[in-house]
Amino acid sequence: MKTRWQTAGILLAIAFSFSCHTGRPAQTHQQQKQKLTAKDILGNPAYPAISYGGYRENSRDIQPTVEQLKEDLKILAAMNLRVLRTYNTKLAEASNVLKAIRALKQEDPNFEMYVMLGAWIDCKRAWTSHPNHEEEDAEANAAEIQRAVDMANQYPDIVKIIAVGNEAMVKWAASYFVQPWVILKYVNQLQALKKAGKLPKDLWITSSDNFASWGGGGAEYHVEDLTKLIKAVDFVSMHTYPMHDTHYNPAFWGNFGGEEALSDTAKIAAAMTRARDYAVSQYQSVATYMKGLGIEKPIHIGETGWASASNEHYGADGSKATDEYKEGLFYNMMREWTDTKGIACFYFEAFDEIWKDAANPGGSENHFGLFTIDGQAKYAIWDLVDKGVFKGLARDGNPVVKTYGGDKKALLKDVLLPPMKQKIPAAH
Repeated sequence: MKTRWQTAGILLAIAFSFSCHTGRPAQTHQQQKQKLTAKDILGNPAYPAISYGGYRENSRDIQPTVEQLKEDLKILAAMNLRVLRTYNTKLAEASNVLKAIRALKQEDPNFEMYVMLGAWIDCKRAWTSHPNHEEEDAEANAAEIQRAVDMANQYPDIVKIIAVGNEAMVKWAASYFVQPWVILKYVNQLQALKKAGKLPKDLWITSSDNFASWGGGGAEYHVEDLTKLIKAVDFVSMHTYPMHDTHYNPAFWGNFGGEEALSDTAKIAAAMTRARDYAVSQYQSVATYMKGLGIEKPIHIGETGWASASNEHYGADGSKATDEYKEGLFYNMMREWTDTKGIACFYFEAFDEIWKDAANPGGSENHFGLFTIDGQAKYAIWDLVDKGVFKGLARDGNPVVKTYGGDKKALLKDVLLPPMKQKIPAAH
């Protein structure tokens, strides 16, 4: 029988041999995960991303608990989702998400989840009747950034990206948008902290905004500070929402001439394919603008999604765009396209959040989740329920089951057929 010292020597020799053969030290899987960076993760199909909010109630005054967040994270991990996007640092949810991930990693060393940490940015007097878009809310913004810095340093194994602002430059964000110089200021500040060794050197910095804000829209966005910002970020995180444009841009939405003889599902598939292509065109518009500036760096999708219900412009009295069936088609089309092209897609979003339009429960903003508020899996991911990936998992005591009881015929009864292109109600 070998002594334990002999055994240890053999193991060390094996490790040394492996090190010499590969030209690098032998590493455990845990060590390899520890060293993963945003560059390794973003655009890697093995690390799918999603936008996440864990709110259950119709007000964000009621914060989800760490235990509730752990429930959600287990569900998302079962889907093989590996990167989450959060939106602000002021509320407890972001720090609690990080606590929940760390707790799950301590319970199971194989648990793996990373975060793009959002820092909310506002203009001066945001959310009032007189916002000042030429100035920033300097005190609140600086506090958001400082908390993001603190979290990134406290959880370097989890926080891989900081996003400065969410749709903070797009001009239709009338309650709070800022000028690009504000975002640039904080991006430069974070990049300087990296250079000074006060943030992890491999932490990536970006801002997550509408495609138009990144130069893919009108000339009003094409300002010098935007060029400086594009040069300053580590990658561009852009948003694209064809669903919102179904009511306003019939160039891609509706059933076109020559499609009358198609089956209803084929008509819907044709319309959704054009919607996907519309998203691709917005991505390309940003890429083209950057190329014209002589700037080359990654572009990833910080948000895209499709609501499963709406009692507004996108529902039965409008463009007839929203239902679970179309949401499922869009989700799968976008995942397929981005995976093929090596683009990260922070799909919006994981779970329905009913605080977003608390005054109107039927509003589309409340219905972008792949799961309902009580944890039912919508049509987009019925196949995962069939595979049993959610076995033993629940949200607030509700096991993960299919919406509609898994009855596709019942689901299709609620599907809205896109109108003929010329019959789409005119926007007002």
